[in-house]
Amino acid sequence: MRIYFDNAATTAIDPLVFEEMTKVMRDHYGNPSSIHAHGREVRTLIEKARKTVAHLLNVSPSEIFFTSGGTEADNMAIRMALESYSINHVISSPIEHHAVLHTLEELEKSKGLKYSLLQVDSKGNINLEQLEELLQNSPKTLVSLMHANNEIGTLLDIEQVSAICRKYDALFHCDTVQTMGHYRHDLGKLPVDFVTCAAHKLHGPKGVGFIYINHNIKIKPLLFGGAQERNMRGGTENVYGIVGLAKALELAYDEMEDHQNYIQNLKTYMIQQINEHVPDCTFNGEIVPEKSLYTVLNVCFPEMDMADMLLFNLDIAGISASGGSACSSGTNIGSHVLTAIGAHSERPSVRFSFSKYNTKEEVDIVVSKVKEIFLHEALR
Repeated sequence: MRIYFDNAATTAIDPLVFEEMTKVMRDHYGNPSSIHAHGREVRTLIEKARKTVAHLLNVSPSEIFFTSGGTEADNMAIRMALESYSINHVISSPIEHHAVLHTLEELEKSKGLKYSLLQVDSKGNINLEQLEELLQNSPKTLVSLMHANNEIGTLLDIEQVSAICRKYDALFHCDTVQTMGHYRHDLGKLPVDFVTCAAHKLHGPKGVGFIYINHNIKIKPLLFGGAQERNMRGGTENVYGIVGLAKALELAYDEMEDHQNYIQNLKTYMIQQINEHVPDCTFNGEIVPEKSLYTVLNVCFPEMDMADMLLFNLDIAGISASGGSACSSGTNIGSHVLTAIGAHSERPSVRFSFSKYNTKEEVDIVVSKVKEIFLHEALR
């Protein structure tokens, strides 16, 4: 039996989502851009899915655009905001997803973009005073900050950031890939300009996501080639994926409070068990529930020989997790997030990320295997 604790990377598809998608695959194969009956019935499925997503987020369906996932959505928000509004400065942080950071680096090289990275503390909290200082001196700015860090789980206060951005008339892009479907996002009340989602992070299919674009924002398309998505994204729509995304988000909202409590209890239990059975461990990022994404726990284990083999040993033991260590030299490519928060470069870190399908019994097995690995290490 294998144990899967890498849900921040991707999640197992929900059987009800799979069932919904296979119905469409089997019975609805028309091109949604075609005007005949086969095309119209598929177009209806897409617009029904769009209305479902919009209703859950308390926005207009015209503000939801389907994409191939979170990376495309992040690129669309950043690239087209800069081009459409002649923005020449972006404020972000050193712990953002590479979909954001690599985009900024490329735009710096190709377009001469200026971008500033905010300071973060040892828990991954953003320096919001610095954000306000930068905005005071920089008109025409885009702020791009994620709601929850995908490696360490530290949460951003979206409301506070949004208020600061509005104060200085800055655009605000929030990557909510890790939190969409795990927290309720009332975008009708929250002044944010762009929000992004990937369905496979919430028990939906891979290869599909969406971008929310506030109705007050008008940007150019990122992809050309057709009139799909109201002329905002050329290319035949991923109909099965879109239907699956809407179903996954609907299920997530229906079951959210129960899953939040269940998964938070799993995480708390794992923290307790690690503290009890594996001495000298610390945790990267915030672990206080109010400040931490309940699906992510990043553990910094004691120093060991062959630290880079810890994940391999877990894999051999039947446990799927992910992680890395901070960069200890210019030649060592480690986690940019752990490096930014000053995590121990000599100690291995592992990210365990949970879903509704995990159990306490699995936590017990994982902790037992980790304890065994470090006991073997101590006896070497």
